[in-house]
Amino acid sequence: MNVNKLILMALTLGLVVTSCSSDDDSSTPVVPLGDYENGILISHEGNFGQGNASVSYVSFDLQTIENNIFSSVNSAPLGDTAQSIAFNDNLAYIVLNVSNSIEIVNRYTFESVATINTGLNNPRFIAFANGKGYVTNWGDGSVATDDYLAIIDVASNTLDVQTIAVEEGPEEIVSNGTTLYVAHQGGFSQNNIVSVVDASTNAVTSTITVGDVPNSLQLDDSGMLWVLSGGSPAFTGSETGGKLSKINTADNSITSIDFAMTEHPNLLVLDNGMLYYYLAGSVFKMDDDATVLPTTAELSGLSFYGMTVRNATLYGADAVDFASDGELEIYDLGSNSLVDSVTLDIIPSGIYFN
Repeated sequence: MNVNKLILMALTLGLVVTSCSSDDDSSTPVVPLGDYENGILISHEGNFGQGNASVSYVSFDLQTIENNIFSSVNSAPLGDTAQSIAFNDNLAYIVLNVSNSIEIVNRYTFESVATINTGLNNPRFIAFANGKGYVTNWGDGSVATDDYLAIIDVASNTLDVQTIAVEEGPEEIVSNGTTLYVAHQGGFSQNNIVSVVDASTNAVTSTITVGDVPNSLQLDDSGMLWVLSGGSPAFTGSETGGKLSKINTADNSITSIDFAMTEHPNLLVLDNGMLYYYLAGSVFKMDDDATVLPTTAELSGLSFYGMTVRNATLYGADAVDFASDGELEIYDLGSNSLVDSVTLDIIPSGIYFN
């Protein structure tokens, strides 16, 4: 969600390099321009309406940090509100929500390849199947009947004239190569479904009812689709708790575990047979075959706007006050200890391994 309207700041374009291990910037190794392989990419929404979205690079050894890499490489601003990034082969697709555009770059050099700036209306996330990219679009977030998936021909990186009409508030989207699964949070209201889309026919084949406001999707190697729903918030006047659902994609059968009415989890991650989620400033961990929710947090006292886990190492994006520089925090989940933290740009959210 784009809730970053606290203070409007202009972005100063240029290279920002910090070190996670030294206070002396002069000793920080600088990544060669265009060498963004073997590291982490972090998308930054930037301030809503200010056109200061950006992407940062952090090397896996945490010794090299470069902010605003799109502008550094292409001598141009990225755009307004970077919602998400997805990879297809050697390309990265950066979805810009307020700019209604997608910047396509070489994922390793970050040189611009193409820009799609027509046919999108409030785009959110993208996934790939059957040689095409599928982009969730809210349309007008207050209108329930104008939501759709835009289709990109990835061979030419152009938008197909065809769109796929879907129900209100399509958000995260994942693919198993032939089928797409779309979580519907509900735009400016609330929804409670996952749409199933056949990529060979570009048609919605079914919808699956899950918890209110599904916010995260994860596909595992056995064909299970995990859906975390945050529940309807208290301000709606009809608060509901979160729900963790497991969908067997062979037959769309579903089993679920309920959270308490006042618990609203998000940021579901799957890593090596373990599920992680974020709830009220804490990270919880559970086996993917568990039938009850954990009662004890792995980490607490956090303020994450984005999160992922890789090989029992947790990476959390802290947007701080949504006006000043954010941080990437790295935790060892074996010892549940902070490994390091890295200063980033304004409003970091998505974390991607490159």
